[in-house]
Amino acid sequence: MAFDYNLDYKNLNLRKQPELYRVGKGEQGVLLVEPYKGEILPYWRFKTPEIAKESAEKIYELFEEYRNADDFVGMDMARKFIQMGYTRARRYTNYKGGRKYNEDGSIKERQIDEEKAESARIFKVYWDRIREDEDYLKRKKVHQKELG
Repeated sequence: MAFDYNLDYKNLNLRKQPELYRVGKGEQGVLLVEPYKGEILPYWRFKTPEIAKESAEKIYELFEEYRNADDFVGMDMARKFIQMGYTRARRYTNYKGGRKYNEDGSIKERQIDEEKAESARIFKVYWDRIREDEDYLKRKKVHQKELG
């Protein structure tokens, strides 16, 4: 089921109401779902490879804490932040300032930033680890089957 953007996320605590959470596609809802946004966002950074490594490690540590607390929503939100670390770092790799389009709507020429590319590679390692995590995949399937 698709991520539900119609919920009042500002007034919801999805740790207390996990039945309202929908995985959705990719990073949908990553900056909406509380209390996870507040717990994970302060650690989400990718400016340099050193910062990206520290960020990805901390977010993965939170992923494991959520797993230990039997909190699938937290696990999935950590996955989304790691995925977003990869996708945003890739965007900044290709386009200075992260902007793909010129003011007239045309696509800017790519300018590869090797430092951001390395930041993206770091997040990709953690994202791949989660995408191959049998326990995470099992929990995701159960959540989707039971709750949507």
